Amino acid sequence: MGENLIGENLMDEDPMGDPVAFLQALIRAQRQGEAAVQQRVADAARRLGCTVERVRYRPSEVPMVAEFASVQAIDAGERESVVATFKGLGGGRSVIFFAHPDGEPVAATERWRHDPFAGVIEGGRLHGWGVADDLAGVATLVQGLQAVLETGMAPLGDVILASTPSKRHARGVSALLHGGLRADAAVYLHPAESGAGMREIKAFASGLVEFRVTVDGRAPDTSEISHAAFAHRAVNPIDKIWLIHRALQALDARRGETVRHPALQQAIGRSTNLVVSHVAAGSSDAFARIAPGAVLAGSLSFPPPETLADVQSAIEAAVRGAAAEDAWLRDHPPRLAFVSGVSGAEVSPEHPLYRVVADAVRRVTGQAPHVNPLHTSSDIRNPIVQAGIPTVGLGPFGGDLTQNGLHDEWVDVEDYRRAVKVAAEVIVGWCGVGWRRFRA
Repeated sequence: MGENLIGENLMDEDPMGDPVAFLQALIRAQRQGEAAVQQRVADAARRLGCTVERVRYRPSEVPMVAEFASVQAIDAGERESVVATFKGLGGGRSVIFFAHPDGEPVAATERWRHDPFAGVIEGGRLHGWGVADDLAGVATLVQGLQAVLETGMAPLGDVILASTPSKRHARGVSALLHGGLRADAAVYLHPAESGAGMREIKAFASGLVEFRVTVDGRAPDTSEISHAAFAHRAVNPIDKIWLIHRALQALDARRGETVRHPALQQAIGRSTNLVVSHVAAGSSDAFARIAPGAVLAGSLSFPPPETLADVQSAIEAAVRGAAAEDAWLRDHPPRLAFVSGVSGAEVSPEHPLYRVVADAVRRVTGQAPHVNPLHTSSDIRNPIVQAGIPTVGLGPFGGDLTQNGLHDEWVDVEDYRRAVKVAAEVIVGWCGVGWRRFRA
């Protein structure tokens, strides 16, 4: 049924306007902020016959399961999610479509060639602030349901549309899940950062832990401004931080040989990596003084089913081992702090949800999709880890995300239209459909 129902005339008439026009309206609303975007989503969902709930929550109060973040990293304010439920006719499976309306803080708009809030289309690309991260996903969840309803049919199972904050540990979908939101499956709608667009399904996400190590040094006993002549009487913390660095390199090498996941090994030949991304000590304009301390920071990616606790223990052991071999560090132990961490998650390509989504992509695009296993910390993990709900992700081709310091963020117009059709096909294939006139 899905191939004929969705493939030909699904998008011909749209009482709320063309899908692209709806996405442009969200971009224009972004000028007034997230609340304006959410209002448009709520209004559109009501017009489709959904029951709409506005859920207020504080990210800092949302329970954390198999993840953590420092207090400073978590959004301290109150946020709001829009949850719209279309009650199914009965007898079908339920699904949660979720996406995030929040974008990066608006800044450096003078670098844009187009007005960031006008929704300009040029060369087949629709430009706008947050359009690829993730207004396109928000628009898709509304338009996908609309596309099904326009056929005169309705889903048998419940379809739940969740437009919910995500960035900077806003943790919106987790708040909903811990508040009791449940369904038989979930689909995260977000443009594909890899450039594959609708040819890719997110069904795998590595975990990630971020950490910081601080070591102390000791200045020489002198009142001289310059420490150069007395450096042999000092303890240079830079020397000590490199001991930690070498220990972490050794840990990374061991893990590279022993930790293996078939999907990652096939894709890039390695399943885990430890990256030291920051080292700091001293002053950039005082070259003859011994720094009082040094800091090293980095992250470690790891595949499911490895746990955060096991990975943290390995990092702790490496730092502790380096300290045990150095007299100064034995007496002045390095201070290891874990800044944030999330667990990995995956859905097998043999899972019924994956098969439904893959079939939908194939029908709409004419191409068989593939799993990209290189999405670390993808939001597909949240329903899987927090509530045991199988989840995959998909979205159109997009680029120049503002979070990457670039400009003129965009999504491909035709691939966005395909995303809407795929979302509709997923509803048909997963929830089932029936004629609306038989609805009680």
